Amino acid sequence: TEEEMDDLLDLEPVPQTPVFDMGTDTRTEGDAATLTVTPVGLQERRGSNVSLTLDMCTPGCTEPYGYGAQLSPRDQSAQEYLRQGTHILTPAMLHTRAMDDQSLQAEFYETPMNFVDPKEYNYPGLVRKNRYKTILPNTHSRVILQSQDEEDFLTTYINANYLKGYDDEERAYIATQGPTVNTVGDFWRMVWQERCPIIVMITNLEEKNEKCAEYWPEDTVTHEGIEIAVVTVTQEDDYSLRVFTLKCGEEERSLRQYWYTSWPDQKTPDKAPPLLELVQEVERAREEAPPSSGPTIVHCSAGIGRTGCFIATSVLCKQLRTEGVVDILRTTCQLRLDRGGMIQTCEQYQFVHHVLSLYEKQLSHTAEE
Repeated sequence: TEEEMDDLLDLEPVPQTPVFDMGTDTRTEGDAATLTVTPVGLQERRGSNVSLTLDMCTPGCTEPYGYGAQLSPRDQSAQEYLRQGTHILTPAMLHTRAMDDQSLQAEFYETPMNFVDPKEYNYPGLVRKNRYKTILPNTHSRVILQSQDEEDFLTTYINANYLKGYDDEERAYIATQGPTVNTVGDFWRMVWQERCPIIVMITNLEEKNEKCAEYWPEDTVTHEGIEIAVVTVTQEDDYSLRVFTLKCGEEERSLRQYWYTSWPDQKTPDKAPPLLELVQEVERAREEAPPSSGPTIVHCSAGIGRTGCFIATSVLCKQLRTEGVVDILRTTCQLRLDRGGMIQTCEQYQFVHHVLSLYEKQLSHTAEE
């Protein structure tokens, strides 16, 4: 149904696989591959006891097992898979593969999600800082907010991760959840601290329920000592662009927000052109930003599904232009190492293939002219 498709594409996060990645699976001899490969529809999963298991794993039930922890063999093999996964596609292979739903499905379900075990974050009060309690930032790459009181974990915490760009460019992006009423201040602290020149927002404020708080003002507002003023608002076909001035102390900076609203019905290859256009528009803006600028922030609601598609597409377009091939599996693995669940559904994985296939055709068409 229409509604199920919407859910598949943004998914009220009862994520599909974290239950397998959390060590809560009771099968003793279970082998990782057989656990994750079943391509069940999300609806079936959602009604299953997966959601029960997830609810039982709320933060606070046991000690966080921190960095010293030994990874279980399954977690270890997941890490190895994500470090080594690769499938280089030439243009011809890319076009064929984009149409091959079965192969893409097999590849998608074999790739570990790498969701965080909620036990990693056993801090009172943290629940208010996360939009979805099972979607948490992987610890090694999380954005740490500077705070007066470094001892107070809560003041340093935001549900956001740094992600590498093309050719292992460090901290090219920050992927984060759609700010909630409780985290708007933290979000602006991050924007300022990280010197972010661009925000890409890929969600409506509501889609059957709240997906993101309206964290920007109509004209001006001050959050955490940062004054945010809207300079211009431009409406394009598939997104609106807001240009803000941010002031803190004596310093003033410019920030662009691309709010892409035509994603929710993103089910078909013919929705590829607007996404591709946005990726290219953001790349241009990125090149024009001051050299001292930090990462581009990308968020949807949970900060893994549409966000993963956008960042992957952006990285892969560069790879295609530079090397003439793409490795969509490799990029997906790379992103998931730093933020679990990036590219959240099989449909999204197929969609990324469609977008790249379209981009390759545009490139070769331009080359011929």
